[in-house]
Parts: sequence; structure tokens; C-alpha cells
Amino acid sequence: MTSGAIDLRSDTVTRPTPGMLAAMSAAETGDDVYGEDPSAIALEERVAAMLGHEAGLFTVTGSMANILGVGLWVSPGQELLCEARAHVVRAEQGAHAALHGVTTRTWWHPRGLVDVAAIQHMMAPDAGPYLVSTAAIAVENTHNFAGGTVQPRDELAALHAAVAGTGVRLHLDGARLWNAQVATGVPIRDLAAAFDSVSVCLSKGLGAPVGSVLVGPADAIAEARLRRKRLGGGWRQAGVLAGAGLYAVEHHVDRLADDHTNARLIAEIIADAAPGVVDPAQVETNIVMLAVPGRAAQLVEQARTAGVLSGAMDPNTVRLTTHLDVSAADARKAGETLADLLGSLH
Repeated sequence: MTSGAIDLRSDTVTRPTPGMLAAMSAAETGDDVYGEDPSAIALEERVAAMLGHEAGLFTVTGSMANILGVGLWVSPGQELLCEARAHVVRAEQGAHAALHGVTTRTWWHPRGLVDVAAIQHMMAPDAGPYLVSTAAIAVENTHNFAGGTVQPRDELAALHAAVAGTGVRLHLDGARLWNAQVATGVPIRDLAAAFDSVSVCLSKGLGAPVGSVLVGPADAIAEARLRRKRLGGGWRQAGVLAGAGLYAVEHHVDRLADDHTNARLIAEIIADAAPGVVDPAQVETNIVMLAVPGRAAQLVEQARTAGVLSGAMDPNTVRLTTHLDVSAADARKAGETLADLLGSLH
């Protein structure tokens, strides 16, 4: 990170707060591979209870949690359906195919949302001996590459109803599910209720230095624990990191509203200076997407030179992500800096 820069590349760049560091230092530990780490057990039980599921599994990353969750439901040669820009198909190194033989098909939605009609048209739970059978559907909430969009609760309920009795399972990539809860006021257990398995991330908006939790039925999570070890993901004294996760879920959820406010502030400042680059009304959570056709790399470099770090999602789109290390003053300064640069580009 450039010294003194306002870092909007991702909400993964946060540093542990003093309170979190104290919790990590005080955490009781044991060997988690032997099932003896009390802090890891407490974290898994706490998150599972929050999401209304039977059991939880602490994993090193959200990608590992998704790989394990999808792998529970999709056997080699079967397919997973998801939206075309979903993290599971865009940002996990092809792991579902490479490690578990999972194939994928996708639907497209401009906001990354569930499209029940499209899913029903695609879904083939028993495709016979010559075609690929659908085993599971993955939904991302909030949807990262679509700009932090929140999945409508009624569509999630409709999706749950659409797969009832088909044998098709539902996995929720809830890396930023707490953002969806704070943005909508809907309890997180209600957002997770429609799904057979859910992954949630501790190291994004909640600011922990590492880790995610996969939740689901107790027997499925027991199987995922074995598979985690097979992937090399067994923890030893995991409690130091679990202590950070426990602190995060206890102290950093409600403050996500500040990140959402700061994201909208940035979007409003930019929209005033460069109409058409961003619509503040579509900034639902902590992610701002700037439409700059053909100029994303140029804007990222100019912003870096001016002290604002951002990320090019493709040649046409720049992503800005607010988090607990970005204050309201930082957000205003970043918005004004980008607005000046965009004004000159226009």
C-alpha cells in the first residue's frame, strides 16, 4: 500500500483494531485438528447459531468455504448453476472444476440477481445418461462484481420453492451477507434460511485478518471438516485467529452502515462531477462501480498517483470498496479526487 493513500481496492485490506488484537492475544487455544481449540469451536457455534444452521466450520478463506460447500452437494460430472459474474466462477481459480470435477452453467442479470424463471428453464435435476444433471445452485449475497447488490428476499423465497422436491441443493456465497443484513434490516438468519449451506467471510467488512465460516447440517459439516483436512486446511492453534473472528461478529456488524454511507457519499460526489459514470441510487452497500469505457487502467493509475487506490475489474470498470479503515473524511477526499480526475477525462 502506498504510504498515506486511501485504500479502496477491497475491504480485505483492513488491519486488526486494538480491541481485536487484544481479543486475539487473550484467546484460549488448542489443536483444532484434534477438535480441541475452544475459541474455534466457539466461533463455529456462534456463527452457525446466528445463521440458523446446525453446525459451522472455520476455514482459512471464503474460497475454501465455497469449495467445500459446493463440493458437499455436487459430485464429479454434475453441474452447479450460478450468475455469470459470481465469485465461484470468476474468482476461485477454477477450483470447483479442477478439484471436484464440477461443471457450471450460468444465467446473466445486469445487477447480478437471482432470476428464478431463467433458473427453472436451465435446471435439469435428472438429465439422463447423456446430459449433465443439475445438483446445486449458488447465489451470491451481496454480489461483488455486480457492485455489492443485495438479493431480494422474495426472490430467494421463490428460488427455494422452485427447487423444493427436486433434489437440487442451494449454496449461498454470503461473503458479505452481513452487509446485506445491515442494508435491508432483514436478520441474517432469515437471509440464510433458504439455503442448504452458507459461507460467510470474517476478513472483509468485519475486519478480521483471516477466515470464513461454512455452515449447514451437522452431518454435512462433519464431512466438510474431513475434506478441509484433505485440502490442507487443518488448523492447529486456530484460536488466535478465531478470537479475531469472534470479536468481529460481536463488534463490527452494526458499523457496516458507516461503510454504506461512505460508499454513497463517494458515488454522489462523482456523479455530480461526471454524470453517467455511477448512479448513487444503485450503490446499496459498500461497493461503488465506475463505468469508464476503455479507461479503467488509466483512471486507476491516475488515482494511485493522487493518493487513492482502486481496482480495475475489466477495461471498462473501476471498483471502489469502503471499509472500517476508511473514514467519512477519507471517503469525501477520495470522491473529490476521483471527481476531478473524471472531470478531466470527460
